[in-house]
Amino acid sequence: MAKPNKRTYSAYSREAMHLLGVSIRAERKTKKMSEMELAERAGVARNVVQRVEKGDMTCSVGLVFELAHIVGLPLFDAGPGRLASHISQVEDKLTLLPRTIRKQKKVIDDDF
Repeated sequence: MAKPNKRTYSAYSREAMHLLGVSIRAERKTKKMSEMELAERAGVARNVVQRVEKGDMTCSVGLVFELAHIVGLPLFDAGPGRLASHISQVEDKLTLLPRTIRKQKKVIDDDF
């Protein structure tokens, strides 16, 4: 049986995940919360918290966002109440954009 290819990530994505992980760790420690306490509040195992804090790219984005929220780490420039406003703005923008994106057929100008 063929082994699946390992997913690769850009340096930017890896650095961003590392930054998010160490930021979660710093906020957790600032609040004097143990890895186990954070894991229990999130409903995951302690080793999952450790993986997130180390910047493991295979952790789900939902879990990472939840851990950030639990420790009080803001992910965007807006607080929770303002996120709804930003979501609405982006959704309004999406209504103005095409529903689907299709590759344009190349028109050959063969009129000499």
